[in-house]
Amino acid sequence: MENRILFAGFGGQGVLSMGMLLAYAGMLEGKNVSWLPSYGPEMRGGTANCSVIISDTTVGSPLVMEPMALIAMNGPSLDKFEQTVVDGGLLIINSNIVDRKAQREDLRVHYVPANELALKAGNIKAANMVMLGAYLKNTRLVSIESVMGSFINVFGKDKERFIPMNREALKLGMESV
Repeated sequence: MENRILFAGFGGQGVLSMGMLLAYAGMLEGKNVSWLPSYGPEMRGGTANCSVIISDTTVGSPLVMEPMALIAMNGPSLDKFEQTVVDGGLLIINSNIVDRKAQREDLRVHYVPANELALKAGNIKAANMVMLGAYLKNTRLVSIESVMGSFINVFGKDKERFIPMNREALKLGMESV
């Protein structure tokens, strides 16, 4: 089974790291993965997205043109990518930032107050982990333990102190859907 996911938002929202954590977790579970980032020249505030593929078979191309799931951290990302999601796909929207509802009725849609839940977990920067938790609850694609096991590999040993807060953010995201 191949899973194609698109994470999208502004630079600085942790979009690329959210996708990297998922891809690394898939790799830890022995799956074939790809992670392809795309971002503008601005480091923060510009657009950013990444494509992740996790599969039981060989991944032919890292490009995700028709995602099975879209995690939209902001309105422009929802506007740009909503129509690309496959029929019956999953759409998770950060309802603290996006001020509109999904236009398509053929998708499974969840509105997650990611910023609010991240603050509850301890830091607004954990909004990406809240959204990842919502995705994992819907798909069970990889385990939380694999995501948390990939944390140090993605962020480095000096960020280990943030693991409990990020685990809490994942949990809150799972509970929100």
